[in-house]
Amino acid sequence: MFDRLLLALDDSPAGEVATLFAAALARRTGAGVHVLHVNERLVGGHGVTLRSRTESTALVSGAVQQLVDAGVRASASVCVSSYRSVPERIVSAAFERSADAIVLGSTRNRRLGRLFSARVRERTTRLTALPVLTAPAPLQVTSPDELAEWPDGFGRALDSLLS
Repeated sequence: MFDRLLLALDDSPAGEVATLFAAALARRTGAGVHVLHVNERLVGGHGVTLRSRTESTALVSGAVQQLVDAGVRASASVCVSSYRSVPERIVSAAFERSADAIVLGSTRNRRLGRLFSARVRERTTRLTALPVLTAPAPLQVTSPDELAEWPDGFGRALDSLLS
């Protein structure tokens, strides 16, 4: 079904869930995953970005390690863009990597409200003919005991959702 996925990642809980979702999907289909982080330039910041290069690299490195640990072929890249150009950068990277689908998170972090807002997902979807897969929203767990109810952890739960 899919041979190459592009995972557009931020540092929110939605990004963490999107990584788990992409890992489960890639394991199921045998696909490789390319992790992309678009580091936004701050408006009026004269080239200053939301995250440092070290923070951006650590973010994608952590996701790649998580994917590799799950038995998935993974690579990563970081690019810089204005917040208005995030969807274009995601679609461009998907084209450059010959991706079969794009995976995005489904909620947003307040600090990064524009990165994975509905508007970015909508614009990404409009800019590409590729399927844009939205990972399930992060669980709102009120106690650690609720997580114990999931058989074999959250990653297994995603696997069961995909089967």
